[in-house]
Order: sequence, then C-alpha cells, then structure tokens
Amino acid sequence: MTKRTRRRPELVIGVAVITSISPFVRGQDWPQFRGTNRDGVSTETGLMRKWPEGGPKILWTVPMGQGYSGPAIVNGRVYHNDYDEESSEWRVYCRSLTDGSEIWRFSEARKIRPNHGITRSVPVVDGTHVISIDPKCVVHCLDAVTGGEVWRKSLVQEYGAVIPAWYNGQCPLLEEDRIIIGTGGEAILVALDKATGNEIWRTPNPEKRLMSHSTVMPAVLGGVKQYLWCTLEGPLGVAADDGRLLWSLPRKFNVAVAPSALAIDDERVFMTAGYDAGSVMLRVHNQDGAFSAESLFELSATEWNSEVHTPIVYNGHLFAVGRKRRGLFTCLNFDGKQVWTSAGEASFDLGSFLFADGMFFVLEGNTGMLRLIEANTEQYIELDHAQILDGNDVWAPMALSGGKLVLRDMTKMVCIEVANQ
Repeated sequence: MTKRTRRRPELVIGVAVITSISPFVRGQDWPQFRGTNRDGVSTETGLMRKWPEGGPKILWTVPMGQGYSGPAIVNGRVYHNDYDEESSEWRVYCRSLTDGSEIWRFSEARKIRPNHGITRSVPVVDGTHVISIDPKCVVHCLDAVTGGEVWRKSLVQEYGAVIPAWYNGQCPLLEEDRIIIGTGGEAILVALDKATGNEIWRTPNPEKRLMSHSTVMPAVLGGVKQYLWCTLEGPLGVAADDGRLLWSLPRKFNVAVAPSALAIDDERVFMTAGYDAGSVMLRVHNQDGAFSAESLFELSATEWNSEVHTPIVYNGHLFAVGRKRRGLFTCLNFDGKQVWTSAGEASFDLGSFLFADGMFFVLEGNTGMLRLIEANTEQYIELDHAQILDGNDVWAPMALSGGKLVLRDMTKMVCIEVANQ
C-alpha cells in the first residue's frame, strides 16, 4: 500500500480576517459549479458588448496542471483544484482575483496518472469553508481563510464508491449546514454536516447504482424540495429533508454521464449526455405525496444531445453546445425543437459557456477562442470574439465575478476584464 503523506497548508502572503457570510448571498460571487444558483447565470451587469481591439485585457495568468477543474470565486478570492505531476501532489489553491497571487495552497502527496487530464471538479466555497472532491473521490473540507484541513471523507472507503473512468468529475453541493454528494456503492446520495463531515442521512442503494460524473442539482418539484442526480441507469430525485428516494426514470446512459439533471420548472426535468445517449424531457408527478416520473419526449443522439456541459435556461429556451454536429451552440425550445445553431458561424467542440447581462460567453473547446453571443431566441448573433487560450480540450467551466472572467486550458488559468471601464 502506498503511503499517503499529508502536508500542512502553505500561507503565501498575509491573510486578512474575512467576515463569514451566509452561502451565496452576494450576487457578484461565483461560489460553486455553475454559479450562485447553479444555473450557469450571473446577475452582473455593465459588461462590455464589444471588446477593445486585440480582445479583453488579460489581468493575470498562472500555470496549471493538465485537467478541466474550473474556479470558484468568493470575496475577491479564486479557489481551484490542481495537480502537480513533478511533485506528485494534488492541490487546492486560493488566489487573489485582482492579480492571481497565491494566498494559500493545500497539498497532499498522491500518485495520480493522467487519464485524459487529471482534475475535473469545481470546489464550493461559502466564505468559511472550501469543499473539494479530489480525483480519487476523497472529500476535503478546508478552512477558507487559512487552507487548513477541517475534515476529510473517502467515498470509496466509507460508502464503497467506485471511482469513475477518467476520475471524479462531480462538484459538491453546499446548502447552509450540509453538503450533498452522490456516492454510488452503499448509498445513492448522502448529506454530510458541513462543519464535521458527519453523516446526516443517506439514500439506500439496493440496486447498486454507480457514480458517474454528473453533479447533484437542487430543485423544487411537485412542491417538494429535492436533489436531482443521474447515474448510468437514469435520472432520479431524492427528498431534501430525509434523503428518501422520491422517483427515478429508468433509462440507459452509456459509458459516462457528465451533464447534470436540469429542472426546467416545477415539474419538468431535462437530462442529456454523450456517447449516443441522446436527451430526455421528463415530467415529475406528486400525487398526494407519491411521486412518479414519465418521459415527455426523447431526442436521439442524431437529433440533439450535449456531451459534457449542462444547458442553460433562458427566456423559455435551452442553450448549450450540442453533439448532433459536434460543437454547434444551439437554441432549443422546451419541446426539443431546434430554433437555431451556430452552423456556418462557429464550432465550439466541447467548450463551456455561461450567461451574463443578456449575453453568452462561449469557449471554443478546440482552439481557446472566446465568443460573445447575444441571448436571442430567434437567431444566432455574435457580438465579438477574441483568442484568449490555446490548444485542444479547453473544456473547463468558467467563473465570473466583479467584471472579471476566469477561464483555463490544459496548461494555464487566465483572468480577463469584461466589464465596462
């Protein structure tokens, strides 16, 4: 057995005391995967609709190990996972959003070989805690101010989880006093106390559903708060109060599920995935406390699906990079009908996207070109574009805070100014 060496966090510069805030109360923060409300939407305004000649100003650049782990931003600090192959260390960093300087790092000696990249998960931050899941499915809770480890929990050891192909890609969900994580193995989902890591509840898993790469999403369906998740056996909903399984829709997904289940309204859920899985829109019924789910329509992979990223809902439509012809940014209505695509204008491979101030920021995953697209439900309208990153596999999710957009490729992370000055 390989001996694992824990290292103490390294404080790089002086740290001022940060006043603790309730989770996600400041609109300018991007505290987790897909932002404040986990919907890929920022509330920021005053952003440029036309960039200066040569593109947005690059404020800072830092090197990164190969992977797809995106940033979270809280209180003017950028938090992200990384892996250093030279020292064989898995790391969590805290940096200044202003200049990218390192404030602290948490590091741990781990032997992890590249498998189409190494890191994939976005940490979640509430101003007090940083919760991160490493590639081998160990959950780490760190002090947001100092980087000291508060607690850890191995999903493999505690729940018999099976590490997915290409390592963990799930991003933890933090809600007030607890975090919610899909485990597979002995449980479907678990709720853990944020402060201690102690289990609050678990959802039994008699069918032994396995973890894939999908992230747990909050929703209110049928008047009941619940958590949505998807395994290779299909999407499901778990009650937020006690973890009981409310409903599931048996549906075969192939190889891996990366996108997350997306609540469209108080009864409809959209689920899509790659590897010829296609997409499904389902309706969840609550009949006097008894839940059930039915498919409203399905789209085959030859019609439309998303391989990596979860769509964004805007103005009664779905927006995402599609797979029918790989890489087309697409607008779909809620009946699954294609309104427009970027065909003939741009191809985005598996690039990420977010919405802010009436615009979509969309990355070309095979070039690193960033395009600014008007949020329009009638036609594709590009406002501007700029070459920000380089190379292939530019797939990591972005984060926006204080008019600064943080994005990365396989070798570096950059921060650009996108606000009007």
